[in-house]
Amino acid sequence: MCSDRVDSEVVIDVRGVGKSYHMYERPSHRLWQALAGKRKAYYKDFWALRGVSFSVRRGQTVGIVGRNGSGKSTLLQMIAGTLNPTEGSISVNGRVAALLELGSGFNPEFTGRENVFLNAAILGLSRAQIEQRLEQILAFADIGEFIDQPVRSYSSGMSVRLAFAVIAHVDADILIIDEALAVGDAFFSQKCMRFLREFQKNGTLLFVSHDAAAVTNLCENAVWLQNGQMRLSGTSQEVVEAYMTEQHVVGRREMGDAEIVVEKKQRKLAFDTPDFRHDALLEAGVSNRIALFEFDPDNVGQEFGARGARIIDVSMTNDQGQRVGVLEGGELVRLQVRVELQQALDNLIVGFYVKDRLGQRLFGDNSYFACRETPVSGKAGEQVVGTFVFRMPIMPSGSYMVDAAVASGDQHDHTQQHWIHDALEFRAMDETMRFGLVGLPMLSIQVSKELQ
Repeated sequence: MCSDRVDSEVVIDVRGVGKSYHMYERPSHRLWQALAGKRKAYYKDFWALRGVSFSVRRGQTVGIVGRNGSGKSTLLQMIAGTLNPTEGSISVNGRVAALLELGSGFNPEFTGRENVFLNAAILGLSRAQIEQRLEQILAFADIGEFIDQPVRSYSSGMSVRLAFAVIAHVDADILIIDEALAVGDAFFSQKCMRFLREFQKNGTLLFVSHDAAAVTNLCENAVWLQNGQMRLSGTSQEVVEAYMTEQHVVGRREMGDAEIVVEKKQRKLAFDTPDFRHDALLEAGVSNRIALFEFDPDNVGQEFGARGARIIDVSMTNDQGQRVGVLEGGELVRLQVRVELQQALDNLIVGFYVKDRLGQRLFGDNSYFACRETPVSGKAGEQVVGTFVFRMPIMPSGSYMVDAAVASGDQHDHTQQHWIHDALEFRAMDETMRFGLVGLPMLSIQVSKELQ
């Protein structure tokens, strides 16, 4: 998540930025243009980016999302200083280290070691500083004997390892990362994420990814680019959910399915085998009370879907199905999603996600595998209820939202009939013992000494 420490100082200021390229129908037109000068244009302007404005303050992490060709990489290259804008202005205050296109900045004929010295020098380190940090850089990259082989012989994963290792050790004030974590193995990705979380404590990060969960997890704010223009900016949850909704709708339209999107203002926040530590925690004054709020169709987030079915109620109750105002972490709960069919549908799938205040998906499930052998179908006017019984995790204090959805089809090929973001809210009122994003109710904890 983003650093809580955000200075008032603006370190990146983008104002009315646009980038235009000349598009020639024939190669000969380039020569004609050189001869004609400004008297006649033999080209058409293609605006890869236009009218983009936003600012980033010191200590913030900002995500940038958008489909391929939306202008994300062009924007990052201008902020990094490798491209000049055609119009507008960009102001950057601080040392920038950028990991943009795969292998950019590397000379393929140089060895990895030579490229380390070259890249680190470009980023402002002296030779003495590079030599002092060389062992740390090589250990971070972890590419072994390949460090003394030409970079042209590297795999894409090895190139990213080396490039990331360099930018992680140049004392940058601003990091720009463009889809770098999508390449490489899981262990290296985790190493990069640990570094980025540490960097966020003092640095500023611009992060581009198609991975919505990564943007939501890392960033507090986000910008959505579409066709070279800024479609939306705001909190990462707001932007990512709007972007994912749009991608789903576009995908269904391309398949010939009609989709309905309802834009809404941001939502207003409003035991059978318990954890064996329950009594001890209560005696110690530690509890995890969770307040529940009722479903209000007029106070939910964005909705989308083909609307062959409509969600009419979402509720969370105790294990007996009784609606209560307060539950407790570790208690068995029932989450129910009630659906009314607007037309005859086969193979219905009901599902949910639980998200934290930043929109990170903590857990969720759907009914597909449970009902695969006995699929549920219905006619117009009939109602279907999806019921999920689970033990409520132990939650850190704060507000949580439930997304609810109903689809028809199978796990991989289905039509989303109705999806509601932020359909239901619940709030953990007490801080309690937990490790990670949520805590698990423990049925047993033992520490024993093995007999020799």
